[in-house]
Amino acid sequence: MKLFFNKLLYLAVILFIGVACSKEQLQAQTISSEMVIYITIEGMTMPVKLIDNEATRKLVDTLKKSTITYEADDYGNFEKVGPLGLSLPSSNKHITTQPGDVVLYSGNQIVLFYGENSWSYTPLGRIEYASLDELKMFLKAGQGRVSVTLSNEESTGISTVNIDHNDERIFASNGMQLKHEPANGLFIKNGKKYIR
Repeated sequence: MKLFFNKLLYLAVILFIGVACSKEQLQAQTISSEMVIYITIEGMTMPVKLIDNEATRKLVDTLKKSTITYEADDYGNFEKVGPLGLSLPSSNKHITTQPGDVVLYSGNQIVLFYGENSWSYTPLGRIEYASLDELKMFLKAGQGRVSVTLSNEESTGISTVNIDHNDERIFASNGMQLKHEPANGLFIKNGKKYIR
């Protein structure tokens, strides 16, 4: 009977720990899914889903007060990097980045990746993009210095529309020109908005 009771107690403890871990993981996922900022480069805007850490929480708090604009340059043919103008808390770890990753370097520089690199960074999040070509076009990969604006609010990236009914170009809602009409989503063609 004592052995049965001990096994039952052991299972209860394991179950309690599993439920507690699941609850913490769910809470962390909820927080990170709500943490989104926007990057705007030359009138085009893309969302960045942030991970939950001390650096991203401070960045979001800062962006609640005002946007941040900084200059970023190509480096190593795989990233755009520039000084943020403020320091964020670092929790560096050695990682191999992927295209779309956004990281903190040296506590005060933001790195936007369009290639891969292995180094010690503080991960911040990922740019949400459809294809590598779209990401490279957005970041102006290999084209030198760009002005980058970080904000808490989404901008469509389209400030004016000149209608030419013979113009067959197609644009996403973030202002980027598309090669083909998307299978679903919002796009603009001939100055008209379409939703599929």
